[in-house]
Amino acid sequence: MAKVERFAFHVPSLEELAGVLQKGLKENFADAQVSVVDCPDLTQEPFNFPAKGICGKPRIADVGGVPYLIPVVHKEKVYDLNTVAKDIELPGAFILGAGAASSKSLGVNAELIPIVQTKSEKKPAVNGSYVAQINPADKGCLLEKYSSKYTDCEFGLLANLYASEGQPGKVIEVKANGRTGELNFVSCLRQILEKHYGEKPVGMGGTFIIQKGKAKIHIMPPEFSACPLNTDEDVNNWLKFFEMKAPLICQPVIVSRDPGFDLRVEHTHCFSHHGEGGHYHQDTSPDSVQYLGYLLPAELLFRIDRPPETHLVGRD
Repeated sequence: MAKVERFAFHVPSLEELAGVLQKGLKENFADAQVSVVDCPDLTQEPFNFPAKGICGKPRIADVGGVPYLIPVVHKEKVYDLNTVAKDIELPGAFILGAGAASSKSLGVNAELIPIVQTKSEKKPAVNGSYVAQINPADKGCLLEKYSSKYTDCEFGLLANLYASEGQPGKVIEVKANGRTGELNFVSCLRQILEKHYGEKPVGMGGTFIIQKGKAKIHIMPPEFSACPLNTDEDVNNWLKFFEMKAPLICQPVIVSRDPGFDLRVEHTHCFSHHGEGGHYHQDTSPDSVQYLGYLLPAELLFRIDRPPETHLVGRD
């Protein structure tokens, strides 16, 4: 059994959060509008998620961690999203986020874009996840629906997950166009929260679309590194970077400040319907970029199987 630690986030009202985010985003984007709206039906285009919304007992899980990937890989670290749902006291949870695919299932290393309605007593799991890997044929991106080849709900090494009951309800809608600052969209949101709420950690998750423009995305190579990756430079030389085009549907998991659980405070993976996806770093077309997001503050944090030995390499 993996050790599970639990923490209660500070949960501002949606109206307060919308005001804080709008004010902060205007320092990083030419135009920003943040409001409280009804969550759109996420079973519809372009999302096609297995749940209608991101509301109902929202929580964040940080499972495993980068130290299980680098400097050297711990291949034995394999997890199951159905088990995670029980660990976070929400069996049947709808889970979104960013993680590593299980090399046990795939036979190679790859990026996982988890989108799973986990199993409950009444229903089996519905796995809408995607996997982004390096295409052996042309060394480009190979994006596939996970369920087209695999029947499990496993992942490996690490994941940052936003979980809820998958219900409709009120959410924060974020529109941001024309990036004027240096920060990417997710870092900007996180730093606004950290600056405003300080010692009171706020967690947030959901989904956003890069509607226009292009973005810098990485995909891990299929083979784990034979030599230890000891610095960020080592990691960046090992990763494969691409420029990918909109629309990209992204799943961010954000914690404003680590309350002492060795968290990855932001992590975002994305997929598309044109065959591109992976780990989001930054838009590469600041003048034309358009972001549209639906987010919700989480009530609880669950830290699952925290690595006993840690470092800060490879966390951006």
